[in-house]
Amino acid sequence: MELKKGINFGGWYSQCDHSLERYDTFITEKDFAQVAQWGFDHIRLPFDYMLVQDNDGKFKEEGFLRLDRAVDWARQHGLDIILDLHKAAGYDFNDAGNAEKNNIFSSSELQEKFLSLWDKVSERYAGRPNVAFELLNEVVEADAAERWNSLISRAVAVIRKHSPEGKIIYGGIQWNSARTVKLLEVPADKNIIFTFHMYEPLIFTHQKAPWVPGMDPNKDIFYPRSLQYYKEESYVLGYKGKDVTDTDGAADGSTIIERMISEAAEAAKKAGAALYCGEYGVIDRAPVEDTAAWFRDIHKVFAKHDIGHAVWSYRQMDFGISDEHYSPVRDELIRLMTEPHSKA
Repeated sequence: MELKKGINFGGWYSQCDHSLERYDTFITEKDFAQVAQWGFDHIRLPFDYMLVQDNDGKFKEEGFLRLDRAVDWARQHGLDIILDLHKAAGYDFNDAGNAEKNNIFSSSELQEKFLSLWDKVSERYAGRPNVAFELLNEVVEADAAERWNSLISRAVAVIRKHSPEGKIIYGGIQWNSARTVKLLEVPADKNIIFTFHMYEPLIFTHQKAPWVPGMDPNKDIFYPRSLQYYKEESYVLGYKGKDVTDTDGAADGSTIIERMISEAAEAAKKAGAALYCGEYGVIDRAPVEDTAAWFRDIHKVFAKHDIGHAVWSYRQMDFGISDEHYSPVRDELIRLMTEPHSKA
């Protein structure tokens, strides 16, 4: 399992209405076949806890049967698959800063529910060589690093009871910022993968996004532009713009990408862990040729550091690579995403 060239199936078992119609129709086996035909080697599959676990902690066999089917379809088409817990009971990256909803770190009951889920998932899929486990999609709060490291340690121990050598993936705080990889503790074994998400400069990749506080819904942002341009535009994003506004120097937007990923690569190397980018992409509201330019730059950095990656996302979700918006550049984007790495 190398996890070099991946794509997210976002919106199927997560960030959705969790209806049977959604489960049955949004992604089907033909989409697994398409991904394999394009040349990807793995799928990152986000799933929310309510697919397989109710609020009382009881497990749902029908939800696990759906995960079984996804794992089987991946295997049949020569694909590895990451089971990414996108939303846990008591933690959702969409509820950033809401201590009443995001209370897993202050609730022993919710932590036990989280651990019981990974106990069940790892027991069920330990014998599947094409499955990797991602503990939690994105931890957001700046003060959560120590408590998150503690919960990571406990979750890894639970999974290792069933899967001594399976791949386990987790990232840092601040929406899996590349700059917080350095806050992760040295892993317990060699089959741990550190992950980060790369949407910087966020003011470009998420331009006009209605869910981002401070984002102008009508303003075009371009790429490439100067670092100063992105810093000035990013102040309105507050905490979400911090990675850019904290970047010093001149140069251009590619400098932000290079510096952040290089910092993450150095931290992972120091910790003795592999490094993986679990999400990256550009919203379908951005100028499409500028989108292609951003992809060219980030893939140069991935190649330089030999970093595996999974683009966000396959369909819809405002980033769907298979959607009409990306048609003028889709062939180039897929080539960039699936060509073998060659270090610079």
